[in-house]
Amino acid sequence: MPVDQRVSIRPKDAADLDVLFEFQREPEGAAMAAFPSRDRDAYFAHQAKISSDPANYLRTIVVDGEVAGDIGSWPQEDKRLVGYWVGRAYWGRGVATAALRLLLDEVTERPLFGFVAVHNVGSIRVLEKCGFHRLEPKERESRVGDDGVEEVVLALDD
Repeated sequence: MPVDQRVSIRPKDAADLDVLFEFQREPEGAAMAAFPSRDRDAYFAHQAKISSDPANYLRTIVVDGEVAGDIGSWPQEDKRLVGYWVGRAYWGRGVATAALRLLLDEVTERPLFGFVAVHNVGSIRVLEKCGFHRLEPKERESRVGDDGVEEVVLALDD
């Protein structure tokens, strides 16, 4: 059975958080996302905070009954963003692409935006396969943050 038929998303549950915490601690994932891992207390506090906001879509990615990552969408400033984190064991199998397609069925607001570290070619490709396009520099603000990470901005229009 193709992986996209074995991937599902469901509302994130507190029981998922231990596995998801470990995924965000994987050094390869943190380097790819250019996002530092949180310690346990900070991770759980962040999850409690974002879970309390009804404007956030927070989903767990499930593959063959196992938690494989998480995906979501949230408002930030004047944009609605998407983001995901997939455990390293699930990389390169189409899991993120299948999960993003499922999320796009739920989140109908457009445009949607994804901000991706320029070196994260796998994540850029996931967004592109789901219809996102890169914004030209003249269409966007500079995306080199305080942490020095240069990002590509992609958008999904109507």
